[in-house]
Amino acid sequence: MRKAIRHADEGLRLEKSALAIRQNLSCLERGRILLVPVAAILYLRAEQKYVTARTAQREYLLEESLIHLEAEFSQRFLRIHRSCLVARAAVTGVERVAEAGDIEAHWQVILDGTTERLPVSRRQWPQLKTLLKSRTELR
Repeated sequence: MRKAIRHADEGLRLEKSALAIRQNLSCLERGRILLVPVAAILYLRAEQKYVTARTAQREYLLEESLIHLEAEFSQRFLRIHRSCLVARAAVTGVERVAEAGDIEAHWQVILDGTTERLPVSRRQWPQLKTLLKSRTELR
């Protein structure tokens, strides 16, 4: 009887851990593994074979695909471009920018914790607009 209860408890514990969302992403740097807290990440940007995770302090190179990270953390991150996901909580606004030589102005997202501006694709603009609108309605 005790074995059955112990196995049931162990099975429940394993099931819970399989469903748990990771709190950290791992980054291999100079022969050591660094843990990057997901809550501290402002954005994730795909660059060739790697993904750059940007926090307020620095950047980390990850060996995970952007598509996989988007699927796993869809509640925390929002796609703004084919190569970029931003932390929903870090978005403070948007600005319309027309650069020299551009025919048409485009939107850039403003993030809390960095002066860097990230371009928003026309295809992803409606999702970002919905996020911003939902925030203003909650206030």
